[in-house]
Amino acid sequence: MMYLIDTNIFLEILLNQDKSEDCKKFLNDHIGLLNISEFSLHSIGVILYRQNEKSIFQDFIKDILPKINLINLPKTSYKKLNDISGKYKLDFDDTYQYLICKFYSFELVTMDSDFKKVDTILVNYI
Repeated sequence: MMYLIDTNIFLEILLNQDKSEDCKKFLNDHIGLLNISEFSLHSIGVILYRQNEKSIFQDFIKDILPKINLINLPKTSYKKLNDISGKYKLDFDDTYQYLICKFYSFELVTMDSDFKKVDTILVNYI
């Protein structure tokens, strides 16, 4: 099984939050099977830059990019954003992650409870 790692998993680690160790363990246990969307990577950059943590972002990309696949949503999937968002009541970023999982047959690894209402992708909650 290949995994799409949601933005919140990386932020949990980078910001040293409560479930940081659980998230690190999952990532370390699944090296070679991990993917991150470009959207997540950009979101992490935006958040860390806002918090004036540019060096943490640079360390993150230096550490993580050699170990994880960087994935884009295919152009053909963008037309599905509105339908999926409406069907599952997801915001843009969750819909984007959902569509990547559907297209590539990935399991989503997240802490986002919004995905509990989605029954058509496999979700691994940390």
